[in-house]
Amino acid sequence: MSLESLISPLYEMVLLSTPIIFATIGEIYAERSGILNLGIEGIMSLGAAIAFVVTYVTGNIALGILAALIAGGLLALIHAFISITFNANQVISGLALAMLGLGLSSFIGENYVGLRLELLLQPIKIPLLSSIPLIGPVFFNQDILVYTAYILTVVLWFLLYKTKWGLYIRAVGENPYAADSMGINIYAVRYLCTVFGGILAGLGGAYITVAYMHTWREGITMGKGWVAVALVIFAFWDPLKGFLASLFFGGIEVAAIELYSLYGLNTHLTNMIPYAAIIVVMIFSASEIMKKRIGAPASLGKPFIREKRR
Repeated sequence: MSLESLISPLYEMVLLSTPIIFATIGEIYAERSGILNLGIEGIMSLGAAIAFVVTYVTGNIALGILAALIAGGLLALIHAFISITFNANQVISGLALAMLGLGLSSFIGENYVGLRLELLLQPIKIPLLSSIPLIGPVFFNQDILVYTAYILTVVLWFLLYKTKWGLYIRAVGENPYAADSMGINIYAVRYLCTVFGGILAGLGGAYITVAYMHTWREGITMGKGWVAVALVIFAFWDPLKGFLASLFFGGIEVAAIELYSLYGLNTHLTNMIPYAAIIVVMIFSASEIMKKRIGAPASLGKPFIREKRR
């Protein structure tokens, strides 16, 4: 197989992985602070619907994306309020949030099903880098949101591991009571990380409708929010590894498409392949022993109740 024949599927891999990158690195931050958000699928779906509707109505992609960011942040804020302020079960709250987001997206996009956007995000060639054989056309001839995913990954990795703010976040996720005794505001850190994760999930949803599919239909996210939650584990709660894990999943999706087009395999069977891979990851990491080995935040999913220290 020639290098030229590899460019198209690898290019598609980057496109398919981009919304998952946003959702995954956002969820990494939420979980690093100790908050598990299983509502990512609903947030992505709502972001996708709102971004499409606002872009379609206003003719402005930037406004559509901004609306998706706000919607994602607000929906995550609900989860933060329930989980952090009221110390409710994070799993139940997240699942309820997923259903709420899916329901709202269906309602908002009801009159826009099947419509298409005329405005498109155009690829931007990066000088010199786009000329690198194979890598250049695949990674450096993309739209602005793909480049945003690249930049965010590096910046968020640096912030998490090389700054005192990242140290605070990791401390809160590992031992919030010790962090509290050091004067760190546990509630503020967890609120900010959870809302930030929702904002990025909303951005991931927006990418699907305004940059990739250019249309809206119910179920357009196709479970990518659930995939992002699983990939956080696969990435060991590290943004750089989250980026690579998302690319890996995008590659599996492309491989499934190629199997269908080349060999005529049943489309339902090939569509199952990426999610079967995720199930394997989830089974592998399900036990408490494996969670400790792969570096899960010690206080993930556990409420912080300051009175327990006394």
